[in-house]
Amino acid sequence: MDERGLLDLAIARLPGLSGPERILLCDSFNREDDLFRAARPDVEGILGQPLKAFWDIDTIRALAEQDAETARRRSIRWVSWVSGAYPPLLREIFDPPPVLFFRGLLPDPEKPLAAMVGTRRPSPLAAAQAYDIARDLGRQGVSVVSGLALGIDAMAHRGNLEGGAPTFAVLGSGADEIYPSANRHLAQRIVEGGGALFSEYPPGTKARKWTFPARNRIISALARSVLIVEAPQRSGALITARCALDQNRDLWVASAGTATGAQSAVFDRRGTLGLAQDGARIIASAGDLLRDWNWESGVVDREYDESGEGPAGMALARSMARSLDIDL
Repeated sequence: MDERGLLDLAIARLPGLSGPERILLCDSFNREDDLFRAARPDVEGILGQPLKAFWDIDTIRALAEQDAETARRRSIRWVSWVSGAYPPLLREIFDPPPVLFFRGLLPDPEKPLAAMVGTRRPSPLAAAQAYDIARDLGRQGVSVVSGLALGIDAMAHRGNLEGGAPTFAVLGSGADEIYPSANRHLAQRIVEGGGALFSEYPPGTKARKWTFPARNRIISALARSVLIVEAPQRSGALITARCALDQNRDLWVASAGTATGAQSAVFDRRGTLGLAQDGARIIASAGDLLRDWNWESGVVDREYDESGEGPAGMALARSMARSLDIDL
């Protein structure tokens, strides 16, 4: 452990501070003792305003020590805002986490990521397209970042792994608290495949409703482009879309998310249809994205239909069989 020691873990635990205020403290202190010996007026002077929460540095130190010990026991590491290893695109946003916890390996900062998110209850068309796009990106060496949720997120992670790329998941819980539990095996595959599980929350933090909208800004921030595959009118994926626009990321929607065939009467696509109407570009295959990046690739453009009999239905069948280790 370097001279900063528990400093960044302690700053992450200080109550009542905004993200930018925590970053300011990270920049203002160099060693853990500098913070632990500081009086409340010293910190208020740095922030330029009174602290809103009770100042109990002994409790904060104890929590930081607990976080460090839990992380060690559960093979979780962390990277601080001040570290050169901190993901560079994440550093650019207004409210980056002062500490990013992770299990696995950090992404190569020289290789762009593509974010893919969407509904937990996708149509077969959207599930197949998410899997195919993520797989084809993986075959070209492009990793996908998503949220490990059921539905589109899980299909994107699985497809990326099938394509041979490390894939990355940002959790709305601690990096040791896999939610949903149904995706624990997938989470393990992500770590074993050279990717990582990320969280801004200390180890042991349970998922809460408010943690998921907050984590969405990290998903979009880590990526060069953000793809919303399929989303209903009220969807967390639309929060990711707004974050992408605020962060000046390229925003795409999948053609499955804008389809108006028979399945549109069953699956709510009003969210992605609205994004397309507002100007988001439509992607049919990984090749569309890679061409926009000027990335040389041999990706074959694909056609999708909603009948369940064409390429979409077959692709979904193949992808689900792989996921469940079933031979067709």
